[in-house]
Amino acid sequence: MKLANEWKEYALLQCSNGEKLERWGDIYLLRPDPQVIWKEGNLAKDPRIHAHYHRSNKGGGYWENKKKTPDSWKIHYKDLTFCIKQMGFKHTGLFPEQAVNWDYMMDKIANSHRSIRVLNLFAYTGGASVACLKAGASVVHVDSSRGMVDWCKENVKASHLEERPIRYIVDDVVKFVRREIRRGNQYDAIIMDPPSYGRGVGGEVWDIEKDLFSLLELCVEVLSDEPLFFLINSYTTGLSSKVLENLLQLTVGKKFHGTITSGEIGLPMEESSLVLPCGIYGRFDA
Repeated sequence: MKLANEWKEYALLQCSNGEKLERWGDIYLLRPDPQVIWKEGNLAKDPRIHAHYHRSNKGGGYWENKKKTPDSWKIHYKDLTFCIKQMGFKHTGLFPEQAVNWDYMMDKIANSHRSIRVLNLFAYTGGASVACLKAGASVVHVDSSRGMVDWCKENVKASHLEERPIRYIVDDVVKFVRREIRRGNQYDAIIMDPPSYGRGVGGEVWDIEKDLFSLLELCVEVLSDEPLFFLINSYTTGLSSKVLENLLQLTVGKKFHGTITSGEIGLPMEESSLVLPCGIYGRFDA
């Protein structure tokens, strides 16, 4: 497992009874996490908590603000800056374990010694886009949610990268890649974080089990002759990292020579010796 253990302004403190206690800068949040099936005390009684997200039995949930909490605030990871907000369904707009992937991408781009074009699909609020811009790449950021794309713009500006080459696209990912094939556009690196299920701008249905392999086949057609990397990240419950490795082997690996690996990413707990698993990845490295 690869651990995101270089944070200064974020920390996973403790986990118990289906919840995780985190520090986001000076703000302490208690949020649900399905991986936490052990019981080691009642974290809800911790006096440091600013806000506690309660999940509803009927779906969704709500934030209980125990202390005054700003509408948004910023945290830094190395030279990157991100805007944090309390969103519906427990999210904050950032997955801190992704620092593992940001470091990987920045290192690959910075040491490539050539111009790198990156395509970021299902790009959310743009953590990976910001990292790639910082490393010197040009980026095409694609997500079906205009709100998430606007949030990426905030993160790019917060990191003082708004003058770097980035295109923001609000579109269905599959439709966009098909158009890029027709246009003859190519990319040196592709990143994707596909949801388990979702809908595109025009109501297009996405199902990772049915659609991911076909999308990878399309993506192979927009890779340049010398691709630098191809990274898939996933939070889909029950999906093994080996599945992502197999998919890359059957698509990217059939056309390009490189190394394909996979595994888990996670967060160490600051006030415990435990580690929280936080998703899987598959990588193709040239």
